[in-house]
Amino acid sequence: MGWLYLLIAGVLEIAFTTVLQLMRANDTLWLQALFLATVVASFHFLELATQTIPVGTAYAVWTGIGAAGAAILGIVFFGEPATLARLLFLALLIASVAGLKFTSLHQHALSKRAEDLT
Repeated sequence: MGWLYLLIAGVLEIAFTTVLQLMRANDTLWLQALFLATVVASFHFLELATQTIPVGTAYAVWTGIGAAGAAILGIVFFGEPATLARLLFLALLIASVAGLKFTSLHQHALSKRAEDLT
């Protein structure tokens, strides 16, 4: 469940950064409330994720999901530049997040195997 919670937290981080962008054009009380709600919910799911995923890994993955998602939405919906360098670094960021997930799963399996042997 930890990885699912972390995915939800990351999506909520994308949501609150998107709301932050929308607030630049139209700063209403409704958008401020939505921003606050998504921030609180994102941190809540991040905390749930850290119950089974190491904090350093969870935080890195959470920020990676949020940063990549916010950048992609910025390109698609807000006219931010999609230069070759930017796309390359986004791909590296996404690969890094995937790498952290897969190495964490491998490490967890090794730790579990060591526990079973003792």
